[in-house]
Amino acid sequence: MSAACASARTAVYRRRRPERTVLYRTVQTHLATWLELSRDSRQGACGPAHVEREFRRYLECGILAHGFARARCAECGHDFLIAWSCKGRGVCPACNTRRMVETAAHLADHVFPRLPVRQWVLSVPKRLRYHLEQDPAIETLALRIFLSVVEQALRRFCPAAGPDSRIGAVAFIHRFGALLNPHEHFHCLVIEGVFEADASGAATFHESGALDQKLLNEVQAKVRRRLLRALTRRGVLEPEDAEAMANWAHGGGFSLDASVRIEGTDRPGLERLLRYCARPAFALERLREIDAEYLVYESIKPGPGGSVSLMLTPLELIERLAALIPPPRRHRHRYYGVLAPNAPLRGQVTALAGVPDGTPAAAETESIAATAAPGATPSRASEGTEEAPGEAEAIHSRIARYAWAVLLARIYEVFPLVCPRCGGEMRIIAFITDAGAVREILTHLGEPTSPPRLMKARAPPLWEMQGATLGEDEPQPQPVPEYEFDQRIAW
Repeated sequence: MSAACASARTAVYRRRRPERTVLYRTVQTHLATWLELSRDSRQGACGPAHVEREFRRYLECGILAHGFARARCAECGHDFLIAWSCKGRGVCPACNTRRMVETAAHLADHVFPRLPVRQWVLSVPKRLRYHLEQDPAIETLALRIFLSVVEQALRRFCPAAGPDSRIGAVAFIHRFGALLNPHEHFHCLVIEGVFEADASGAATFHESGALDQKLLNEVQAKVRRRLLRALTRRGVLEPEDAEAMANWAHGGGFSLDASVRIEGTDRPGLERLLRYCARPAFALERLREIDAEYLVYESIKPGPGGSVSLMLTPLELIERLAALIPPPRRHRHRYYGVLAPNAPLRGQVTALAGVPDGTPAAAETESIAATAAPGATPSRASEGTEEAPGEAEAIHSRIARYAWAVLLARIYEVFPLVCPRCGGEMRIIAFITDAGAVREILTHLGEPTSPPRLMKARAPPLWEMQGATLGEDEPQPQPVPEYEFDQRIAW
C-alpha cells in the first residue's frame, strides 16, 4: 500500500473554520471602512458591484449559521455538518483552491492527451500591461498573436506537417504578480507538436524536434513586432512610440520562457503544472499578522537579498484584493487550436477520445468514478453488457454529487465521506436551510447560532480630527518622533 493511500485511510476530515483566519478577521473588521473610503474617493459613487459582492459572500463562506448539509453513516450513525461555500473566484482561499484543483483535474484527465506538453510564458512591458488589463479586446488580441507565432514556430519544426496543421493549447491569463500587484501575463500549455487531418479525416500528430534558444529569440522578436504593429493600427500607441519601443535593448521589456516541459507519461507532473497555472492570486498561508494595524505578505520568489515580503495595512490589503477580483464573465483560461470547443479534430485528440475499455486511461476513468461513489458496484458497461439509461443517469448524478469529496481527497488525501469510526460509507441525507432548524441544531451542538458580526465603518484617528479643526493660518501640531535620528552627514 502506498503512503498516499495509507494517509487517506488514517486521516480524518475536519471542517474548516474560516472565521479563525487572519484574512477573515481583516475583512470582517475593515470592509465597511474600506467601502466608505472608496465611496468618498468616488464622490459618493459606489465601486464595482461585483467587488463588494465577492467580499460579502466570502464572509458567509464556511459559516454554519447560514445553513449546511448533513452527512450520516448508515452503519454506526456518526454524522457531521458541511457548511455552504461561496463559490467565489476572487477572495475566498478555499473556493479558489477548489477551483484550481478542479480545473487541473479536468484538463489532466479529460483534455490533454498523453503527449509531451511545454509551458510558454510571455510577459509584456509595463507600458502595455495597462491596456491589456483595461481592454479585454486588446488582451485577446495579444494572446492570439502570441499563440499564432508559437504555432508557426512548431509547424516549422515539424517537416512532415502541412500548412493547415494546428497546435493544441490551453492559455491561462494571470493578472497578478507575486506580491498582489497587477501584472498581466500569459501561461500557455502547448502540446509539443502539431495535428492535421489525413485524407480520411483522422487526426495525425507530428511531434516537434528539440527547441533551441535561437527559436525562442525569434518567437519573442516576432511577437514583439506584430503586437506593436497591431496596437499602432488600433490607435493605442503612437507610431513614434511604437518605433522607439521596437528599438529598446534587452527585448524591449518582452520576456519569453519555455524551459518547462512535461513528458506525455508524467500525468502527476502535468497536473502539478496545471495547478500552478490555475493558481489564484492570493495564498492564505503567506499572510501573517504583526499587530492590529500591520500585516505581512510573503513572496514565494526570493529577491536579490533573500525572501521578499510586503508590509500592508488592512485597508491596503483589501484594496489590493479588490483590484485583482476578475470581472464577471471574464474567462481565466482559454482553449486554442485543436483543443478549442468548435475545432473539428477536438473529439479525436482529447485525453478520452476513442479510448477502448481495458486501456490505462479507461481504467483510470473507472477508478475516478469508483472513488466518487464509494461502495458502488461496477457499472454493467465494464462487464461487457449495455447499461440502462436510467441507471447511467443515476450513476452520473451520484458522481456529480460527490465531486466535492473527490476534490478534497485530491488536495488533502482525505476522503470526507468515509466514516472515521467504522470506515463505512457516509451519505448526505439533508440540506438544512430553515433558520429555525439551523438555530436548533447549532444550539444542540454548541456551535454559534449567529454569523460573525461585520464591524461598522470607523472614523479617522483622533489626531487627524483635531488637526482638521484648526484654522488654515494656525500652526499644525507635529507628532513627536518615536526615534531620534542622527542627521549629520558623514563624507
